[in-house]
Amino acid sequence: MHLSSAIVSLAFALVAVGQDVSIAAVKRAFTDANIPSDLNIVFQPTALLEVSLPQTTGPPITLHAGIQVPRNDTAGPPTFYVAGNVGKGPFVVATVDPDAPTPQNRTIAQIRHFLGGNFVLNNGGLLVNSTPAISEFRQPTPPAGSDAHRYIFLLFKQSPAFATQTLVNSSTPVQLFNISQFAAAVDLGNPIAGTFMLVAPAA
Repeated sequence: MHLSSAIVSLAFALVAVGQDVSIAAVKRAFTDANIPSDLNIVFQPTALLEVSLPQTTGPPITLHAGIQVPRNDTAGPPTFYVAGNVGKGPFVVATVDPDAPTPQNRTIAQIRHFLGGNFVLNNGGLLVNSTPAISEFRQPTPPAGSDAHRYIFLLFKQSPAFATQTLVNSSTPVQLFNISQFAAAVDLGNPIAGTFMLVAPAA
């Protein structure tokens, strides 16, 4: 499905400084961008997921749900914070692109841009992890001529089955991933928080 002009307008409207502050606003942004239907997930967040992208100069970019970020500013790796009463963890963070290779022709979607578990919350709300990610963060690379892609970050409570899963490892192809099927297979349940950014091809 073609990303509507309303979604793009929403993205530019949200390029303000600072993180999301309203769970209801995040949920509305997900719905407006067709994310729950396109990922086949139930999105009823109970917390806020803050994603910050480090920059070579200047402060990091902190995402609002739907913010448009220049591709050259997305190298990462991101830092994750959580605001809300969700316990100490462990948690799983997943990042997917459902618009590959283009939003009009999603023949290789979803692309898995990050998948890591064993995250726990420190006292400041930072998610920390002492184990390697299953899939390290991949910088967004929408192809030339494509409309902007949605890059969606989701937070799950980690299940015992996740620690022993063999469906995905560091050498598994990142194309044709399905976050809803994976979450169901390893008993992650529904995401408890999330955010997303729009990234267009580099100029």
